[in-house]
This record gives sequence, C-alpha cells and structure tokens, in this order.
Amino acid sequence: MELFPTQVRCYAGYQADESPRSFLWKGAWVEVQAVVDRWYQRDQHPEQPMADYFKVLGPDGHRYLLKHDRESDAWLLALPQEGSGVA
Repeated sequence: MELFPTQVRCYAGYQADESPRSFLWKGAWVEVQAVVDRWYQRDQHPEQPMADYFKVLGPDGHRYLLKHDRESDAWLLALPQEGSGVA
C-alpha cells in the first residue's frame, strides 16, 4: 500500500486531531462522510512510530485510509484500491 502526504482538517474535542473531517487530494478538499473504522499503533510495536489510523468514507463512495504519525504530526493517505474494498 502506497501512502501519500496530505493535509487533514480535524475535529478537535478534548484532544487535538481527534477525528478527520476532510483531507486534501490533488488540490481539492475531500469531505469525510463517515469514519468507518479507527485503530491505534502504540506500544505493541515500539520500533514503529506511534500512529492513529482512520478508515473513512468519501463522497464518491470509496473508503480511504488516513494515517496520522503522532511523532512527526504528519498525515498520510492511502488511495482506494479497486476491488479490494480496503483503503
């Protein structure tokens, strides 16, 4: 799976970057219709940076995967893969 740097607008409740609301792809903001799933990479893999993952539904009906690298505060986007139903 290839990841691309992106910008993300988030809802910030009691913590910053709590939930993505939109992301930038090819110069246009893509609105997140729903967060379908989320998970966290923490202490289970200490050799990898801490990260939050969000599987989101776009307005085109595709599911996208957003990764927030907590250590660098960078967001990465995995594009949908045809036929997989993932990403």
